[in-house]
Amino acid sequence: MSHDVTPSTDSPFRSEPTARDQAPQFVLPLVVRIEKTAPPARTDALETAARAVLVMLSDERSVGDGEWAEAVRDWQDARIRKVVRRARGAEWRRAEGLPGITVTGKSAEVRVFPPVPLDGWPKDLARLQVSGTDLDDPEPPVAADGTAPVLWLNPDLDMSAGKAMAQAGHGAQLAWWELSDEERAAWRDAGFPLAVRAADPARWGELTSGGLPLVRDAGFTEIAPGSCTVVADHPALR
Repeated sequence: MSHDVTPSTDSPFRSEPTARDQAPQFVLPLVVRIEKTAPPARTDALETAARAVLVMLSDERSVGDGEWAEAVRDWQDARIRKVVRRARGAEWRRAEGLPGITVTGKSAEVRVFPPVPLDGWPKDLARLQVSGTDLDDPEPPVAADGTAPVLWLNPDLDMSAGKAMAQAGHGAQLAWWELSDEERAAWRDAGFPLAVRAADPARWGELTSGGLPLVRDAGFTEIAPGSCTVVADHPALR
């Protein structure tokens, strides 16, 4: 689940092979809680996953000499992969017992874990299912408030909720990287407000050509390589 934001020949965001593919590959695991009787709303799950990525990136354990910092650096030196799995009941309780951070939305709970080797998942996470993350919104989401960051989804792509959660996380990460230290601190201190919405088809061309960070998927699952999935529209980047 890689993406493209610059023309650099060694960018983590290109779908073509680069030197980053030669580095050891890591993945950021995210687990969404989906109980049979009370699944979260789709949009809230997407927004909570995006915030979870930002919480991980900004956590003191992920920077400097923090206990997760080396894993985060190794992950960001290679392809930027995220995988969303689902859990309920005892599965969720076991996931909560592993080092990580749980982020709660209105109805969604997402736990994010420090990056792990692509083939080195902890067994309690490896046994969780990737499929089955299809979620619905009981009511149409309200219009996004233009004063807060918006992660615009490509209206022409049909993605499962799990896939869209990973893509929203990519978009949030791109916006984070583009901000100054002061802008990052202000966003963090505000609790990482953001919205995830499907773009109006009539505006998609404008959004993708406006110089904002773009997520381009590597095409490992569900959609074609190079597809633009998300535009990260942060007010500070306009």
